[in-house]
Amino acid sequence: MYILGLNAYHGDAAAALFRDGELVVATEEERIRRVKHWAGLPVEAVKFCLQEAGIGAEELSAITVSRDPMAKMGHKLWYLAKRGLLGKQLGSRIQNSFSIRKIKGDLAVELGLDPASWKAEVQYIEHHRSHLASAFMVSPFETAALLSVDGMGDFTSTMRAIGKGNRIQVLDSVSYPHSLGILYTAFTQYLGFRHYGDEYKVMGLASYGRPVYLDQLRECVQLLPNGLFRLNPLFFSHFRKGVAMSWEGGTPALAPLYDDMLEKRFGPARTPGLPVEDFHRDMAASVQALCEEVIFYMAADLHRKTGLPALCLAGGVAQNSVANGKLTSRTPFERLYIPPAAHDAGTAAGSVLYWWHHNKGFPRQGVKASAYTGAQFSDAEIIAAAEAAGCDYRLCGTDELIALAADKLASGAVVGWFQGRAEFGPRALGNRSILADPRRADAQHLLNEKIKRRESFRPFAPSILAEAVGDYFEQTDEVPFMEKVFSIRPEKRHLIPAVTHVDGTGRLQTVHEADNPRYYQLIRRFFDLTGIPILLNTSFNENEPIVNSPEHALACYLRTQMDVLVMGNVLLSR
Repeated sequence: MYILGLNAYHGDAAAALFRDGELVVATEEERIRRVKHWAGLPVEAVKFCLQEAGIGAEELSAITVSRDPMAKMGHKLWYLAKRGLLGKQLGSRIQNSFSIRKIKGDLAVELGLDPASWKAEVQYIEHHRSHLASAFMVSPFETAALLSVDGMGDFTSTMRAIGKGNRIQVLDSVSYPHSLGILYTAFTQYLGFRHYGDEYKVMGLASYGRPVYLDQLRECVQLLPNGLFRLNPLFFSHFRKGVAMSWEGGTPALAPLYDDMLEKRFGPARTPGLPVEDFHRDMAASVQALCEEVIFYMAADLHRKTGLPALCLAGGVAQNSVANGKLTSRTPFERLYIPPAAHDAGTAAGSVLYWWHHNKGFPRQGVKASAYTGAQFSDAEIIAAAEAAGCDYRLCGTDELIALAADKLASGAVVGWFQGRAEFGPRALGNRSILADPRRADAQHLLNEKIKRRESFRPFAPSILAEAVGDYFEQTDEVPFMEKVFSIRPEKRHLIPAVTHVDGTGRLQTVHEADNPRYYQLIRRFFDLTGIPILLNTSFNENEPIVNSPEHALACYLRTQMDVLVMGNVLLSR
């Protein structure tokens, strides 16, 4: 039985295809369309999934959608009526719900099928249940506490639950307009980062400041005796105006979420493009500290209610790797699992997992989580792309290629590394990465200014051999998806300045040979040459979605100052 999962008509649109409950392939629409956080119906992602599986759409038994238009309908109507928005916004909400309801017909038209004769059934799975399933159903835990936190989906911003076997029991939730994700986004906009998905910039900037405004910021949110929270409506415009979101051309955009009162309380918002000053650094640090405070409060209360040692975390806020790295030390939880696509794209897979296991009752098959589920290309396809671009290349054996790439890296070269299946999720994990020597003190400036063309305060990640984590980090844990930030041992920081953030931390990726043999062997070879079991790893892109195809990789390589490009067994150098 083939089941197609969708995150549709929302940012980070994606598709995931399962066969008898096992993930076959998954990708985000942005990788193909080349529009960041692409929103809408993920037609190209669906076509890709079907092509990779070698099936036609008529062979699908079911389509699961990570939205339920009927979820919390009473709350929605009460909210709109109370704020006098019923006539103003009900039409747009009904239209959006109708888009979800007619998704099978829309998809059939795009795929050239007759909607009336297409037998695939459609299942609507509530947004946060999809998030929870995306984490728990592939986690190593038989039983765990579950927490999903994001901006809002199906009128819910937070959900807590217990996962046991193949079942998820929801305990409680926070309804929109109260939302930790919206709070973080509002301050992201206030700090001058206005693009959809810019929250990670605030997280990176926070390390350069001090949380001196934390006490004042606590006015914005109230921690409740039930372990949840409420926002202060005075500071956020969505309490009165709602959330104005558009996705013209597939690009999602949000209107400002902070109100005039916030500027009166904290000063004028930063204008995009103007310099980042100490106030902005300190405000970012304070917002990050407030976010962590709320997360840890909810998690600690969830532990008290469940008594379980393990926690599964998902939702857009689960992409806050700084908070994630502190969670087991700041709460009673002993183990934490976060999937590779904890954000909304991951609900495409989560909706299938919830329906297959929780609704249909099929048992879980054990841990099979992997981020490597996207597009892959043969050496012949790579060579054809290189020749079409007029580039000289060298075809190598695997051992030769790894040795050459490691030598280049040890000599200071910046290497584009394009291997195997593309990653599903926001992190490059060694298959669509730009790599460099972590010993280079100038690497951060070089990559930010000349290749990535992004803000100078943005850090780079250390990919480390799993067996060496304890030698370089103060915490030891499995971090295969680059989802946690840990403190680097003080005596090691001078050895790896390029991946040591200003506060002495690093967002690590632990690399096992069984998970990614070629990437592991490259790091191992670099270790043999330098004595450092780490490579600097950043996503293979330049202010665009992570590269997906050889053509994307070649274009990025040619317009930047990368020294070497490795795709499959093909090597190009300047």
